[in-house]
Amino acid sequence: MSVVQELIRTEKNGTISFGNHELAEKAKKEDYEFGGNLYKVKTSAAMTKLERDGMFVYESVPGTSVNNFKTTADGVAFLVEGTEDAQITIGLAEDAEYEVFVAGSSVGTMKTNLGGKLNISAELAGAGEVEIKVQAK
Repeated sequence: MSVVQELIRTEKNGTISFGNHELAEKAKKEDYEFGGNLYKVKTSAAMTKLERDGMFVYESVPGTSVNNFKTTADGVAFLVEGTEDAQITIGLAEDAEYEVFVAGSSVGTMKTNLGGKLNISAELAGAGEVEIKVQAK
C-alpha cells in the first residue's frame, strides 16, 4: 500500500482512497465528487481528515494513508497505514453499538457518542497496512 499522492482518488472497486501521512506540510483538496457527494480531505504527517458534504467522516492523529474506504448502512471498512500508532475517529450513527475489528481480530463492541463518533486506537508503527472494519450490532 502507498500514500495517495493525489490526496483523494476513486478506486476501480468503487471505494475511495485518501490521505498522505508522509507530507511535512498540510495539503487539502476540496469538492471531490464521489457517489453523488462532495468530499474534502486535509492531510499531513500530523493529521488526516475527511468530510462528506461538510459532515465529519474520518480523522486520524497523527496522519494516515487510507485505502479502499467503503461505507455501508451497517458500518465502514478500510485499510490504513501510518508511521506511528494512530487515534482514529470515525463518524457513524448516533448512540449506536458497533463491533470493531482491527487486523482481522475483534477488539470488542463500542458505542458511539451522541455526535455519532467512534474512537479506535490502531497500532500502525512498523505494521504496514492494517485492516479496520466497523460493523453495526
